[in-house]
Amino acid sequence: MSDLRTAAAYIRVSTEDQIEFSPDSQLARIRDYAKKNNLILPQEFIFVDEGISGRKAEKRPQFMKMIGLAKQKPKPFDVILLWKFSRFARNREDSIVYKSMLRKQCGIDVVSVSENLGDDKMSILIEALIEAMDEFYSINLSEEVKRGMTEKAKRGGVLSVPAYGYTVDDGQYIPVPEEAEVIRTVFSRYNEGVGMLRIAKDLNALGIRTHRGGKIENRTIEYWLNNPIYIGKIRWTPSGKTSRNYHNPDSMIIDGQHEPLIDIDTWEAAQKRMREQKEKYRPYYKPMGSISHWLVSIARCGVCGGPLVNCSGYFYCNNRNKGTCPGNGSISVKKLNTIVLNQLRQVMDAPGYMSVPIKKPKPKYRENNSIIEQQIKKAYSRLDKVKEAYEYGVDTIEEYKLNKQKITAEIARLESEMKSEPESSPEEDFKKLQGLIRDAYATIESETALPIEKNEIAKGFIAEIIKTGLDGKEFDILYKI
Repeated sequence: MSDLRTAAAYIRVSTEDQIEFSPDSQLARIRDYAKKNNLILPQEFIFVDEGISGRKAEKRPQFMKMIGLAKQKPKPFDVILLWKFSRFARNREDSIVYKSMLRKQCGIDVVSVSENLGDDKMSILIEALIEAMDEFYSINLSEEVKRGMTEKAKRGGVLSVPAYGYTVDDGQYIPVPEEAEVIRTVFSRYNEGVGMLRIAKDLNALGIRTHRGGKIENRTIEYWLNNPIYIGKIRWTPSGKTSRNYHNPDSMIIDGQHEPLIDIDTWEAAQKRMREQKEKYRPYYKPMGSISHWLVSIARCGVCGGPLVNCSGYFYCNNRNKGTCPGNGSISVKKLNTIVLNQLRQVMDAPGYMSVPIKKPKPKYRENNSIIEQQIKKAYSRLDKVKEAYEYGVDTIEEYKLNKQKITAEIARLESEMKSEPESSPEEDFKKLQGLIRDAYATIESETALPIEKNEIAKGFIAEIIKTGLDGKEFDILYKI
């Protein structure tokens, strides 16, 4: 009898209803093989990923844990047993990379207990063919699932989690009375002229939440108003998600088998009003890569910290527009522009740094003002990641020590460089700020310069402009000095 060797087992199932390929049935086959081949299979070396696709290795935690252990020295096991090679990976690239690493670098073989290929040269070709067939099966299965869902959509069947207003029972959408009443109220109020933001705020005030427990936003209302499920229909897009494109030409609208919550006249009235609103505000839409005003992304709400957005000539808190910020303040674009330019001019013309109040950002913003500080911050982030890789079992202790040593040395070097830089005085910082403002002011004040150009220049010395108070009439400029 040959010497006993230690084995590990990797088991994977994509769904819980695959009884034939269940974890227990796979493990039974693997234990039987181990017993017949003088292999010890300790419980701690049995790795199981349930309900997980084999397309991407990094999304299988038990697989990655097994790989991490396999890289340890001395190796903890001699062979990894699988029910079939398809359990190891459905992606040829992952299969080749990890099998090659295990066999060549770790001295650990990978064996399928139901596809025993032997050790000759022909087995290499057969295993490669099996891998190609497994990947083909995975791709084909995805296409078949999409085709099956399309056929189900044509029959008006349930395709996804229920929309607000419904639950699912025995494969059918069933109205939830209290939620259905909310949906009817939303359509009714919108058709009466109430805005989406106002509706969202009122629902939040009543404590109403989405199925996932989130607050109601104006885009939530928009989604409900555009969801044909409420008139008894099913929307299905075979090419993928609609990405809020409710009129995607690839989408299918099919009669469902469920009870509608609103009548067709109410639905059509809501669609008409939404079209009219979009046409009304179309002149204010901005193309990609442009901004409406140079203060966009610089000015922020002092109540919730959200960005201020330019809407029809007024700056509002973006979260307020969603219905999630209690701030009520707004200010005209023209007025805010005047306030900021006046404050910049005061600093630019000041005789000394003590003559005008200069506010600096919190430390979290100041970290970005130094290239060295940015590099140190990234190095510490990498240090955390290599530690996590070791704790998760992806890296061995030797790999962790080496990576830690390299990153720690890099941090020490960067900190040494930062300390060697002479610290500037408040007077010098103020003079530098004045110079930056003088260089930028003519462009920022110009009526011909593009907003995006002004924005980029302003970000060179302005960290943030904070709207203070609920009325939104006070503004503090935080400078990068």
